[in-house]
Amino acid sequence: MMKKYTADELSQMVNDYIAQLKFDRHPTQLYEPIRYVLSMGGKRVRPTLMLLGYQLFKDDPETILNQAAALETYHNFTLLHDDLMDHADLRRGRETVHKRWNANQAILSGDSMLVLAYQYMSTCPEEKMRPVLNLFTRTALEIWEGEQYDMDFETRNDVSEDEYIEMIRLKTSVLLACALQIGAIMAGASQEDADNLYMFGEQIGLAFQLQDDYLDVYGDPEVFGKSIGGDITSNKKTFMLINAFNRANEIQAKELHRWVNAETFDRNEKVKAMTRLYNEIGIDRLALQKIEYYFNQSKRYIDAVRVDETRKTELRAYAERMMKRKY
Repeated sequence: MMKKYTADELSQMVNDYIAQLKFDRHPTQLYEPIRYVLSMGGKRVRPTLMLLGYQLFKDDPETILNQAAALETYHNFTLLHDDLMDHADLRRGRETVHKRWNANQAILSGDSMLVLAYQYMSTCPEEKMRPVLNLFTRTALEIWEGEQYDMDFETRNDVSEDEYIEMIRLKTSVLLACALQIGAIMAGASQEDADNLYMFGEQIGLAFQLQDDYLDVYGDPEVFGKSIGGDITSNKKTFMLINAFNRANEIQAKELHRWVNAETFDRNEKVKAMTRLYNEIGIDRLALQKIEYYFNQSKRYIDAVRVDETRKTELRAYAERMMKRKY
């Protein structure tokens, strides 16, 4: 019997594979930021999920490293554009591409990463090409639909929780779901198993993003790797803020509006005041309950995948670790 890899071993396999990718085309200025951003590491959640999804059915995940690298390249392309749109100076503790180079370079190199992602993804066997590329393309479009909703929400104070959940499903969840389903497709899984893995990834993705919202307020900055309260200071419509608006009493709502509409403020004072309001309204407990809800939902779908339970152990353990993260 062939070796079963742990999630950490698969993640390292992805890192090693990405490290040896050659960007030897010209002009070098176009490819240098790509090399830079891929060398930053990161959690490699998406390619690791793809390999774990594949490993449920087959024992040679190293054969789909090109597809795993495609997904990580695509994900990092979205971050280049995200950072530019958000005017973010740091990513994983290092300067963002637009900060280190310039905005035009971030756009050009980012767009090239999108093309490279398709190039890597399309190296799959011909019989898998159509379902893989159809899913990848649909997912890529959905992510930008989610981004548009996110932008639209910036100018609204009446965003409902359901609208927010749909936005994060598109912006975050579908890529995790896509990773798992491509892994299943590449391993020759049945449509039913591939669909259940997709739904598992989608529910995990919702819990993962809500946890991000929670950690931005309640995380430890030392562990989180950046200052907490970034979403608060930028008035980002998160699960926390939306529910605070929807559940606040008259006095709390007045204070929320005052802080959200303040053009000048002391950052620490605003973060402290908003966090206090969240605590008063019970948003911290609400967020934790919602994270737990989606995580429990995800278990139904992994339970339904028809492979021996022992094959699911590593994927289940990885999902548990994702939910227990502090950053």
